[in-house]
Amino acid sequence: MASFRVRPKFEMKSQKTPEKIIALVKDKLKQNLHHLQGQAMHDHITIRVERAQRHYWSPQLSIIMYREPEDSETKIIGVYGPMPNVWTLFTVVYLAIFVLSIFISIIGFSQKALGYEYKILWILPVFAIIALSMYMLSQFGQKLGAAQTYAIHYFFEEAIGETLPSV
Repeated sequence: MASFRVRPKFEMKSQKTPEKIIALVKDKLKQNLHHLQGQAMHDHITIRVERAQRHYWSPQLSIIMYREPEDSETKIIGVYGPMPNVWTLFTVVYLAIFVLSIFISIIGFSQKALGYEYKILWILPVFAIIALSMYMLSQFGQKLGAAQTYAIHYFFEEAIGETLPSV
């Protein structure tokens, strides 16, 4: 996880069926040796840190599996990401910055076109700094959750008995 990606992901193929992978993950979750919990059903698996071990930046792994009828391999796509409350907070803040930037740009450039003072446009760099700060904060949080991300990664590897691509 040395990357600057917001949500690291992997893709792989397995000879195991989705049902077999779900059964293996459920069995491994029952052992609870890694302080992890999760849900596994149909074609989707979610693995997260146990509530007692969880902090604000704790990650979760969402896995989607599918197998084409003519294919003998199951495609597995896994995405590591923050818990939904963190993801929602960052999404709302980025959305608010974007919408406010649009409105302020409209007002500021309209005032400029009419020959009035357009000091309101100085808010745009402030919004850019806030957005950049949010991105840096998300990277910091990702680093705080890195150990748990690796624990989840290795847990899934152990559960299915295959090596996952690096994230």
